[in-house]
Amino acid sequence: MTNRQRAGAHPAFMGIPTYLFSPYIETPEQLKESGADVAILGAPVDMGVVNRPGARFGPRAIRQAGYFGSPNDQLYHQGLGVYPTQVLNIVDFGDAYCPPSSLELSHDAVRMKVMHAVQAGTVPIILGGDHSITLPAATAVAQHYGYGKVGMVHFDAHADTGDSSYGGTLISHGSPMRRLIESGAIPGRNFVQIGLRGYWPPATLFDWMREQGMRWHPMSEIETRDFDEVVDEAIAEALDGPEYIYLSVDIDVLDPAFAPGTGTPEPGGLSSTDLLRAVRRISSSVKLVAVDVVEVSPPYDGPGAITAEAGHRVALEAICALAWQRSQE
Repeated sequence: MTNRQRAGAHPAFMGIPTYLFSPYIETPEQLKESGADVAILGAPVDMGVVNRPGARFGPRAIRQAGYFGSPNDQLYHQGLGVYPTQVLNIVDFGDAYCPPSSLELSHDAVRMKVMHAVQAGTVPIILGGDHSITLPAATAVAQHYGYGKVGMVHFDAHADTGDSSYGGTLISHGSPMRRLIESGAIPGRNFVQIGLRGYWPPATLFDWMREQGMRWHPMSEIETRDFDEVVDEAIAEALDGPEYIYLSVDIDVLDPAFAPGTGTPEPGGLSSTDLLRAVRRISSSVKLVAVDVVEVSPPYDGPGAITAEAGHRVALEAICALAWQRSQE
């Protein structure tokens, strides 16, 4: 470590909390010049929720989570045997400008922010925000790589394929996956969901999902099968045609014991161990082009901000797996 690095070193509770204390990049031009491999960006939106709000505070809470100080060049993943920040150039691209008065304008801002990230050659990791932000984020990715060329692996307690929400709203967090399929951005047959459970959606909505060719692996299946086999099957289904994968993780896929700070908690979900292993398994074995981590709602979080910590680690596991993949080339 140089003297200059020592002078700037500080523990996790000091300094401006960019993700992993990565360099802050403000403009698309600066992002291109940075040569970044991964761009962290926030989507502070929660106008799409139909139950408990607060996910607009998720990006900040996820960035603040973790006990890692600065500099982070000694951050080491024990399982993968990799120093992620030594292999990958990681930057924090800030937040999309999301006015709380308009979900439509917020979605436009998220789409443009993600588009700038992929145009700069980075893998964007989007910190939500409610799950409605997957609609503009995945649309931007599909516009860049081509409609039909990106498959989706989606971890969630809920299918998010509703036609509309209360009052006829078409772009709530209960409908982004339906809108993506209807637009052609993500083919229905390459839309794979893991962890569904609970009491919604009704059977009629599952009928619509079957008509689109969607595949899903509910908790009732995971309870009776080897989880790694389920994840491998989901990867194969998502890549049955497409070349790339968009990974979307709704934190409520976790049991509320591990993630109480979310808008629509559903008991009976995955453990943190299982989710992180799955994210690692997917991210290290596919051409990953984007990740989002959504529905972290700090006002409802438990002691120690455990939901924000889980969201932070989902992003970090994806980063470490990408670094491991790069190190094998």
